[in-house]
Amino acid sequence: MTWGLEAASVRFGPRVALDHVTLTVRPSTVGVVVGGDGSGKSTCLRALVGLVRLSGGTARRPPKRAIGYVPATAGLYVDLTVEENLAFSGRAYGMTGPELASRSTELLEVIGLADARDRLGGHLSGGMQRKLAVGTALLHRPALLVLDEPTTGIDPVSRAELWRLISGAAAEGAAVIASTTYVDEARRASTLTLLEGGRSIATGSPSQVVAAVPGRLGVVRGGAQPPGLSWRWGRTWRVWAPSGVLPVGAEPQQPDLEDAVVIAALADGHGA
Repeated sequence: MTWGLEAASVRFGPRVALDHVTLTVRPSTVGVVVGGDGSGKSTCLRALVGLVRLSGGTARRPPKRAIGYVPATAGLYVDLTVEENLAFSGRAYGMTGPELASRSTELLEVIGLADARDRLGGHLSGGMQRKLAVGTALLHRPALLVLDEPTTGIDPVSRAELWRLISGAAAEGAAVIASTTYVDEARRASTLTLLEGGRSIATGSPSQVVAAVPGRLGVVRGGAQPPGLSWRWGRTWRVWAPSGVLPVGAEPQQPDLEDAVVIAALADGHGA
């Protein structure tokens, strides 16, 4: 069974927060929603789990007890210990007794917090808090795991550990969807959806999104910013020519996923 959104729209008064977005999440895969601040990522995921009402379109989701959701905030209780957070979450999903105790012990080892089980949630580092939040969402083995920017603001080591947990959940059969502002994380996904202004401007596997880049990409080494649609890339400039004709001095360049994301936003803004 696949889950997702079909032509989903969300309005808050006169403001359109989500505009005819389609999103598909399949079991045993990881999907990623990519976009900057205000692009509609959180609204998209909240619509998927039923926390905001759709103004149009449809949502396919399993029963609430089969969903694991971590909001962009920590998603845990700072005045409860690590173990108490897991116990509270487990009981909310109907888990009790030996089943809850066994699964909590297992997850504490998996998320690397077995030695911190008696520490208050508010006394954990940012990375540890996010791992605990993901752990509470995984406790009941959800069919659909939805994570809103789970790695934002944490160190690279914690990011890698969180992606290990996310990939592990998919390997066990969960349909996983996560939002991120980090394009490098999108490379880990089976599918990605790029949002801009509440609209989907690119979708597919990372390789499909790169292959669909229109026009031509070039690189200019050093010097002043070249004419046209260009942006700084280390000590060089990337320049995108929608017509396929690069400016003088630009060397043709094969786009990567980060280039594809930038170009998709530029193409959307210029009607290309």
